[in-house]
Amino acid sequence: MTMMTPLQCVQLQFEAYNARDLPRFLSAFAEDISSFRLPDMTPLLAGKAAYGEFYGKERFVHAGLRAELVNRIALGNTVIDHEVIHGLGPEPIETAIMFVIRDGLIAQVFAIPAK
Repeated sequence: MTMMTPLQCVQLQFEAYNARDLPRFLSAFAEDISSFRLPDMTPLLAGKAAYGEFYGKERFVHAGLRAELVNRIALGNTVIDHEVIHGLGPEPIETAIMFVIRDGLIAQVFAIPAK
């Protein structure tokens, strides 16, 4: 398998998220993936198994779940998406998500809420 570019990797996870396709979604992430909600640097999720459990039980169960891409910036091995998330509650959630890619997989995710 050819190593994905940072943009390909982020696009794969984005499409799989919107399809609620957990195996495909997880294929974009490194085994040691860690995620953070800035400005806190305490990991929210650590490891692909934790990611699978969280997204399988807490996100992909929402039939109306979808991410709307507002803007995407690529800078070296980092991709930043400005997204609006629909389907988690009565109102959409606006956020920026920074993906750090290592060896063709997402190694770190930093969520920056709009509030």
